[in-house]
Amino acid sequence: MSPLRWDVLAVSFLLALPVLALGLQGTFTVEEVTGKLPWCFAAGWGVVALLRWASQPRARGGAADPHPAPAEDEAPTPV
Repeated sequence: MSPLRWDVLAVSFLLALPVLALGLQGTFTVEEVTGKLPWCFAAGWGVVALLRWASQPRARGGAADPHPAPAEDEAPTPV
């Protein structure tokens, strides 16, 4: 998954808003803000990757077939 997807950038920006606000307020220095922004980007990538993984449908590994095929010597029953 590309780290420059629009959803990754949007989540990263949302996670960076408090850091940017604290930088504008004067609580963080410029060095602290620039040191924390890559972590916001990495966290945004991780959140999107986790959500994309969790939202994919799961394959049925060992589930029984609800309509098994008839055996070779069995005649199919009409429905």
